[in-house]
Amino acid sequence: MSTHEPDRAAEDGSGAGSTAPRSLAEALRARDDASLGALLRARPDLLNPVPSDLTQLATRAGTRASVIRALEHLDRFTLQTAEALAVAPEPTTYGTLLALLAGDEGDDAGVDARTVAAALPHAVAALREQALLWGPDDRLRLVRTARELLAPAPQRPSPTGLGPTVAEATAGMSPGRVQEIVTAAGLPSTHDPVSAVASLTALFTERPRMSALLDEAPADAVEVLSRLVWGPPYGQVTAEPAAHLRWLLDRGLLLPTAPGTVVLPREAALHLRGGRAHRALEPVPPAVDPAATHRPAVVNATAAGQAYTALATVEELLKDWDEGGPAVLRAGGLSVRDLKRTAAALDTTEPLAAFWVELAYAAGLIASDGEADEQYAATPAYDDWLEQPAAERWVRLVAAWLPATRTSGLVGGRDGTAAVSAAGRTLSTLGPHLDRSAAPEVRRRVLALLSELPEGASPDPETLLARLRWERPLRGAAPSADDAGDPDDLRARIARWTLTEAELLGVTGRGALSEHGRTLLDGGGAAATSAEAAAVALLAPLLPEPLDHVLLQADLTAVAPGPLERPLAEALSVLADVESKGGATVYRFTPGSVRRALDSGRTASDLHGFLNTHSRTPVPQPLAYLIDDVARKHGHLRIGAASAYVRCDDDVLLGEILADKRSAGLRLRRLAPTVLAAQADPAALLEGLRQMGFAPAAESPEGDVLITRAHAHRTPPRSAPEPVPEGPPVPDGTLLTAAVRAIRAGDLASTTPRKHAPGEQSGALPRTSAADTLATMQAAVLTGEAVWIGYVNAEGSASQRVIAPIRVEGGFVTAYDHTADEVRTYPLHRVTGVAELEAEA
Repeated sequence: MSTHEPDRAAEDGSGAGSTAPRSLAEALRARDDASLGALLRARPDLLNPVPSDLTQLATRAGTRASVIRALEHLDRFTLQTAEALAVAPEPTTYGTLLALLAGDEGDDAGVDARTVAAALPHAVAALREQALLWGPDDRLRLVRTARELLAPAPQRPSPTGLGPTVAEATAGMSPGRVQEIVTAAGLPSTHDPVSAVASLTALFTERPRMSALLDEAPADAVEVLSRLVWGPPYGQVTAEPAAHLRWLLDRGLLLPTAPGTVVLPREAALHLRGGRAHRALEPVPPAVDPAATHRPAVVNATAAGQAYTALATVEELLKDWDEGGPAVLRAGGLSVRDLKRTAAALDTTEPLAAFWVELAYAAGLIASDGEADEQYAATPAYDDWLEQPAAERWVRLVAAWLPATRTSGLVGGRDGTAAVSAAGRTLSTLGPHLDRSAAPEVRRRVLALLSELPEGASPDPETLLARLRWERPLRGAAPSADDAGDPDDLRARIARWTLTEAELLGVTGRGALSEHGRTLLDGGGAAATSAEAAAVALLAPLLPEPLDHVLLQADLTAVAPGPLERPLAEALSVLADVESKGGATVYRFTPGSVRRALDSGRTASDLHGFLNTHSRTPVPQPLAYLIDDVARKHGHLRIGAASAYVRCDDDVLLGEILADKRSAGLRLRRLAPTVLAAQADPAALLEGLRQMGFAPAAESPEGDVLITRAHAHRTPPRSAPEPVPEGPPVPDGTLLTAAVRAIRAGDLASTTPRKHAPGEQSGALPRTSAADTLATMQAAVLTGEAVWIGYVNAEGSASQRVIAPIRVEGGFVTAYDHTADEVRTYPLHRVTGVAELEAEA
């Protein structure tokens, strides 16, 4: 297995020929700027704040929180490589690591050794890049914190299923007992327990001698070992163990760790495993299999249809909330009742209604109005959105969905965060605690995997989830509190929701990624605008053109055979009620809908003219009669505010109202032959008379008929919610370049040899008097030599710098600062001291 080691050493220059670093800081110091930049990009938490030098960077890279975050971003094979390093000797060689992963030659139980050998260099390079592994190939060292996290411990079993080494398991054992085990194993006695443990370890690691020892084992003893070999390695024994257990205990194949508890030593387990650290090694990612394949044209057309439906659904939602939406709960969000009402209005399920509401919120189209009686309403951005072409409106929705961290799939579940009680609070739509920072990364990764399939192919969901688990095994290792009652972890659930939501939005069609969806996905950063424009150009021809006509039918219905132009759709929605939706929308004319149009200021002749203009079929006679009949009655009764009154020129009609028992609740009384007074308010009186079958009209204090139109309610200008990032943001190239430059300069200042004053502590800022500082600076100007100074800036932060003074005058020193790599001017009163650098040998 070690035949690959010389090739690797020659390939990356990490062999033993060069001086091996003694610490992670020295290993980082040997890196070039590109490698340091890659480390900071992969682990952006190391940049907050920017480390002063490489020693501080190495210290920060070894902290527990940072190491855990780095391990969570490793794929399964790279993590398995780190786990193998955690159970390998410290330090270890590349060949030993390869043997731990691939197993013994000729062992058919493991994966193909050539596959492992091909994948291992990439895994080792990834660990090195993230500063989890350092040292040359003949002295590989895992960062101490990572080793502590991944190595076996009684309270935390290793993912490999291995136990402690012989030396670790016998650490508290008496020397006499150690010698007894050595003798029982057929080894010569030694003079001290250290050599005895080394002798027993050598026996367990030498395959021929270990095989010979196991050949003598009773069958029951071999059965016990087979149950422990793949973990957990711990077992229970009684005070008087059976003969086969006693045989194992006497020869050190089981070692006591606590009263009644024994463990299988790591060296013995590795022999029984054929040298493999893992039972199931996964050196290559599982493939995402296509479930079905469709013609690209069919996929694009289906996705475009879904995109149009998505736009229509969002418009319908905002139209329903146009005059003011549901009230905001005291704890934030929509009530369950309001969500059910919204779902009924959209003719969909509550989970899908929650998705559409959250999507509109993410796009900045709805928000709370901030009033005393707070409620949700459309924002001014909604009006601007409505004026855009359909394809541009769709792009805006998808552009808001992709980076959104709010996860509508959690609505109705229990919140498991520490911010609430142990019982958890039910999560509500638009409420708090719906942000999941992993959502954007999972969403984009799912769509990226779809883009890798052949064009027109939809994925098999199970293979897609298996791929995601391979890429982030620690993130999907155990269900969280959000996943109670669900066998999938949160990332898997987000992946499933992504597939559903992408289909609803028209990013995919029949499960396959559409062409316009693929184009939008490819855009990022500076290329986002051009990608959005390209997606608009691809989607626009696929969307249906709005129609300017309907088909009137004799059963008092109108059929819109496609999407209608917005003015026509808005006017028709006032004149008729939507009866059904689908490929064609059916509107029904009723006395109530016609009266609604008359209340909005239209006359009967206006309505006849509107229908004649926009109908491809003649206006049916029943519809014409319905309009004329409602218009004839409309406004015959007048209602105003007295508290409220009813006025009518026909006193017989008023007498009919008074005689009707249904008017008792309105508490009417006659003031004059043509006037009735009521104790109900005008709106209640208007509604009550309409329910009795009359067609009253409201009037103003001047006696004019009031025209009632919907008054749109808008919130003040609101910005869309910001996604909650997962850890620190990834730094851009400019920040990385500046950070690497600052770290290099600080490291130069901290490692440059310098002359120390008598009694000065190593690493402390130099302390000299003002006169000595001025004299040393002037001398350095004359000689052109660099000096080391301590400096305190205006904020009180102290730093050390290596400068080459150029000019000293007026209380300032102008010098080339090696730390900042530029010429700077420093006030002398802020220089704590100055020291000369050691002369180079």
